[in-house]
Amino acid sequence: MATPQSHADQLKAQAAQAALKFVQEGQIVGVGTGSTVNFFIEALASMKHDIAGAVSSSEASTARLKAHGIEVHELNNVSDLPVYIDGADEIDAHLRMVKGGGGALTREKIIAAVAQKFVCIADSSKQVGRLGGFPVPVEVIPMARSYVARQIVQLGGDPVWRQGFVTDNGNLILDIHNFDILDPVQLEQQLNNIVGVVTNGLFAQRGANIALIASPDGIIQLGK
Repeated sequence: MATPQSHADQLKAQAAQAALKFVQEGQIVGVGTGSTVNFFIEALASMKHDIAGAVSSSEASTARLKAHGIEVHELNNVSDLPVYIDGADEIDAHLRMVKGGGGALTREKIIAAVAQKFVCIADSSKQVGRLGGFPVPVEVIPMARSYVARQIVQLGGDPVWRQGFVTDNGNLILDIHNFDILDPVQLEQQLNNIVGVVTNGLFAQRGANIALIASPDGIIQLGK
């Protein structure tokens, strides 16, 4: 009998495999970060000779891509990025997401901005009616940590410093609990307007174009 963990991994692998159809031959593909994306990188290795390489949202994904023999390009050298594949910590019916549980939210958001199409891969446990059950990560400049935390409290959030963690950009993460997110786009803007915030894990202004949700009944595609 399968354990819950192995069942979850099966669903993640199915979502990852389904994303291969959005990878364009001869092009560079944007690759995110996280446990579901790790399955995608494994799947992508099967067609590594058909693509021009990848751009990556984290040092961890870069190392994994290179280990599979996939060339990793600097985003500054890439002008055309047809698709970005990444997971989510939460995703709603409007394809807005909370991301950054792994701490790579800033690079993820940058690549998402460049990509023509954002394909989110997730298992059905990540689908929510309203965002905010998962803490919203906020990347902050180290000297601004306490100030940003005080400002976030005024917005109604409960910030917790992710101690012992430094982002690939050399910054800190505040995980914001207990946000009542009625308007994700507005909250994303409010958080980004706080001096010292690099960016936050609400992907609402630029959500996913497509979500591939793996459920026990198969892959559900949202968006197009």
